[in-house]
Amino acid sequence: MTYCVAARLQEGLVFLSDSRTNAGMDQVSTFRKMSVFERPDDRMIVLMSAGNLAITQSVREILKESVESESIWSATNMFEAATAVGAAIRQVYERDHQTLSEMGIDFNCSFILGGQIRGESCRLFQIYAAGNFIEAHSENPCFQIGESKYGKPILDRVIRPEIPLDEAVKCVLISMDSTLKSNISVGMPLDLLVYQAGSLQVSHFVSVTEEDPYFNMLRASWGERIRQAFHDLPAPDWSTMEKERSKPVFERHIRTVDQ
Repeated sequence: MTYCVAARLQEGLVFLSDSRTNAGMDQVSTFRKMSVFERPDDRMIVLMSAGNLAITQSVREILKESVESESIWSATNMFEAATAVGAAIRQVYERDHQTLSEMGIDFNCSFILGGQIRGESCRLFQIYAAGNFIEAHSENPCFQIGESKYGKPILDRVIRPEIPLDEAVKCVLISMDSTLKSNISVGMPLDLLVYQAGSLQVSHFVSVTEEDPYFNMLRASWGERIRQAFHDLPAPDWSTMEKERSKPVFERHIRTVDQ
């Protein structure tokens, strides 16, 4: 399993992915889920993947090697880049789906694609196994793939297009920590990439390990403050809560003749 999250903000883009791949409790491996397609002063594009590792690696290899008109390197805008990813997914599907189906394996993959190509603003897409995709907008500036449910609440509360990049970095790291806390199939190290809009090159890239001091401070402080906020909340006021005097539904036990 995996967890990847990305946010599109007014100041730029933030991407975060874990690196755990497992096929059971005793088969845990580390594989990078993030790929960067950068041509300074022309384009900076990030692709993150989740799902069947053999499928997602095949898609990435097609995209890395492709020099045809429909490729990430030749795309004139991010919509065309997303279309190229969709085409690569369908190419792998045509090659592998029948064999996978015969072996009872689903064609399972999903991607997040984001970045900027000279001449347009930053854009962010979520791409599905069928090769179709949706784009992030102001009302929905964040995408997740993989094991997304544990890290979603903090994103819903915090991520807004107008927040600074550093605030978004804190938010996605806390989102990842929540996922790490609740799901053993997501694991470190993490890949964190920050892109400043208009720069057309990677602004910051960090491989976050178990020893990273900032991440350890963040996860310890967050856990402590959540517990403190919980303890600071008032206890239930039963006089108010029971004002309506609603009653539970009692099930009657009917004695039968046999009893």
